[in-house]
Formats: sequence, C-alpha cells, structure tokens
Amino acid sequence: MEWSERVVVRDGVRLVCRDGGGGPGPAVVLLHGLAGHTGEWDALAERLSGRHRMVAVDQRGHGASERHPGDVSRAAFVADVVAVAGQLGLDRPVLVGQSLGGHTALLTAAAHPALVRALVLVEAAPRDPDPRAPRDIGAWLDSWPVPFPSRAAAVSFFGGGPVGEGWAAGLERHEDGWRPRFDRDVMVAALAETARCSSLPAWRRVRCPTLAVFARSSLVPRPDIDAMLALRPPAVAVSVPGTGHDLHMERPELLHALLKGFLAGFV
Repeated sequence: MEWSERVVVRDGVRLVCRDGGGGPGPAVVLLHGLAGHTGEWDALAERLSGRHRMVAVDQRGHGASERHPGDVSRAAFVADVVAVAGQLGLDRPVLVGQSLGGHTALLTAAAHPALVRALVLVEAAPRDPDPRAPRDIGAWLDSWPVPFPSRAAAVSFFGGGPVGEGWAAGLERHEDGWRPRFDRDVMVAALAETARCSSLPAWRRVRCPTLAVFARSSLVPRPDIDAMLALRPPAVAVSVPGTGHDLHMERPELLHALLKGFLAGFV
C-alpha cells in the first residue's frame, strides 16, 4: 500500500495524515497513543487497505503535526478528529485508537454519534480520574537516554523487535543523535484532564458498535475493564495472548484478524 500525505488545518493547527487504501468498506481512522506516531499502524493498515480507506493521523503535538499547539485539551483532540473526517470527506468512519488515541476515539464517538460508524479501542478503556498519570508519564519520558546515539540503540532501549522498531521510527535524527518528534512537557500537559476527569460518563453516551482489544499483559486494570463492560454490555472485549500494551505493533496480524471480523459487518 502506498500512503499519500494529507494536511488538515484546524484553528491554525497543522495536522498531518497518511491516506491510503480503498475498497468497499468504510474508511478507518487510526489514532496512535501518547508520544506515538502514524507509522505505528503501517503493518495493520497494509492488511486492511484492500477493503478500507485507511487514514492514520499524527495527532497534535506528535510526529509531523504541530509540535507546540496552544491547546492540548481532550476537546481539542476530539475536534481534530472531526476536522480530519470532514476535510478528507470520510463518511461515518470507523475509529480505531490505541491507549490515549483510544480515549480520543471514545470521546469523539460520545460527542458526535452521527459521525462515528463503529469504535475499536486497543488497550484503552473509560476510567476514573488518575492523578498520578502526568507524573508517571513525565518520569517515564525523563528516563529516555536522549539523544540516542543511534537508531539501533533506540530500538534496543524500547525492547527490540517490532515494538522497539516502532518506537524508534518515531524519532528523528539530529547532529547529536536521535530525538523524539514531540516535546516532553506537551505530552504531560495532554494528560492533565485524564488526571482529574472521569471518562465513564462519555462511555455511557456511546451508542455505536464497539470492539475493545486488550493485551494479556494489559496496562488497563481488570476492574476498569469489568466496569466498562457492565456499563455497556453490547461492547465486545477480547484479550490477545502473549502481548503487551503495544499489541498493535507486536502482533498486527492478530489485531487484523479481529478487526477483519468486526468490520465485516459494515461492508
């Protein structure tokens, strides 16, 4: 599959998207997690592109999009998804989001039910406020030995294999080594609302078909998953054996099999 670059501008913020694929199925919008980038979805998008138009978004503050947006509220991320769908002419797309991208997808489906055909949450679930999240993420980002002396060193730091390669692909080369394509403080600020606001009320408002995919070694606590399913029994949850939080990079073929079955109902 060949990607073409598309640029969407909303309120002066430049959002860069990868657009590719085609076929009889509905468009699929792919939303990466915090500190991520569009390239994380390449292997999955390749598998789905024969039947669906695939659009992967570098969300504000990430990748090739605006690095220092003035607004990193949850509402801003949601409005960006709406703008991408509108400006790229996507008719009721399926939203697929991993981690914080899943949270964005969930909030979008809740606020704009007529826009979203279906929802796929990958390692993401509605949760109560988590006051520790900004501090924990800040500490994790501070642990990165930036600049990495080489891309290979970055791959190794991120655990090697397809996950390490995926994270390293989000870096850019500078004279002194390899650095992230995002600002650490922007990432921390993007979690401010999740630290004080519950997303459970939004989850109650979601009406579209929903598939939730969790890793066997999930970062989402089991009580949160149980509460999620209790509030909306029609949602389907699946656990993928032998995977961690970045299962979309670790086992894209298994995620593809799940999505292929789920999306077959919308062709």
